[in-house]
Amino acid sequence: MSASIVVVDDDPIIRLDIREMLEEEGYHVAGEAKNGEEAVELVANLKPDLVIMDVKMPKMNGIKATQIIRRLQERDTSILLLTAYSQKELVQEAREAGVSAYLVKPVSEEDLIPAVEIALSQREKMASLKKDLEALKRSIDDRKLVEKAKGTLMKELALSEDEAYCKLREVSMAERIQMPQLAQRILSDGVKPWFSQKKNA
Repeated sequence: MSASIVVVDDDPIIRLDIREMLEEEGYHVAGEAKNGEEAVELVANLKPDLVIMDVKMPKMNGIKATQIIRRLQERDTSILLLTAYSQKELVQEAREAGVSAYLVKPVSEEDLIPAVEIALSQREKMASLKKDLEALKRSIDDRKLVEKAKGTLMKELALSEDEAYCKLREVSMAERIQMPQLAQRILSDGVKPWFSQKKNA
């Protein structure tokens, strides 16, 4: 499946040129906008992989639109800014806004396509990193649940730490429930539904 791209520029000729360059390379242009306000709305509705956006536009410029997209958006979209200006201040402002790549006009196919590939590659790396971080957070949260449930068992059944952990593992295997889910149920329902006997009883 080809990447989904939104093209934003107040000049319809430039939009058409960029669209043609992208489509020749097999990319899918999901939509076009002529200013930053339309860009924000399109991105919210279409959730594209990449936005190619001019900086200087009426109503709302590309940097302001980038800032809003970054604030409002749940799904990460790469943003490639196009501009006729190459001042250092603008580059810094674009970077701080969360732009993935930056091209100075006029844009040729030789410049555009590699920049698109880099921006999309960065998006994939960020998505992968985000996924890894979420998995790590889930793992830490799961560990905390198991530790809390283990502490509850130690207190209510007068067990040592090792014994409490073994009990949790035994019930988890017997009931075919993952340890974090079992821990959650113990913390919400109490120990009795799962452990009727006290240590040495």
